[in-house]
Amino acid sequence: MYHTRIKTLLTASAVMCSVSAHSAPMGFSESFMAMGDFNNNWRELNMNYATTPRDAFGVGATYMRADDNMKSRTLEEFTYTRLIQRWNLPHAQANLWFQGGIGALQGLDKTLAENHRFDKVMVTPGVQFDYETTRLYFQAAHRLYRATDINHDFTSLRAGFSFYESEYDKTQPWFILEARNMNGLSEKIEVTPMLRLINKNYFVEAGVNNSREPRLNFMYIF
Repeated sequence: MYHTRIKTLLTASAVMCSVSAHSAPMGFSESFMAMGDFNNNWRELNMNYATTPRDAFGVGATYMRADDNMKSRTLEEFTYTRLIQRWNLPHAQANLWFQGGIGALQGLDKTLAENHRFDKVMVTPGVQFDYETTRLYFQAAHRLYRATDINHDFTSLRAGFSFYESEYDKTQPWFILEARNMNGLSEKIEVTPMLRLINKNYFVEAGVNNSREPRLNFMYIF
């Protein structure tokens, strides 16, 4: 009975670690996390270091472009991530996160008459909620991208499922569907179906959005 109980606890712990690695914006305490998200109009690269199980500090670089190519933005920022609340459920886990940053924004607005370039300070506070089991996944996020006279607030919804359950140290395939929009840069909602391959300390995602543009994402904890 004692060994069975210990085995159950270890299995549950492995499942929770695997679950939280799927969607968490930071790794375990004293770990580094690198994340990337790339397509034609949105290219983002971030790295952070978890100083505690709930706090991480990092840096990020983001390139944003309007659908008509008339506006582009480049942002370099210092970031902070905080786990606000975690709910450990019998067969699932849910998390509420704060993600924010402050940095330097370089912008270009094109018109028929001239090209207007500018530099501003941008702040990027936001929240993310995620819920996950070993087979199902949901995430909702909203983040403000604000500078003087600029509002590029970002909203995204994700949902998905795994094709089958796998061991903690085995690669598991998932289907993920995401809808997202950035205010002031796109009038349409970008929808992207993706295949995700996830292991205990990394995932990669690849897909094609509803504008027939390829997209690639990755996350790696080390």
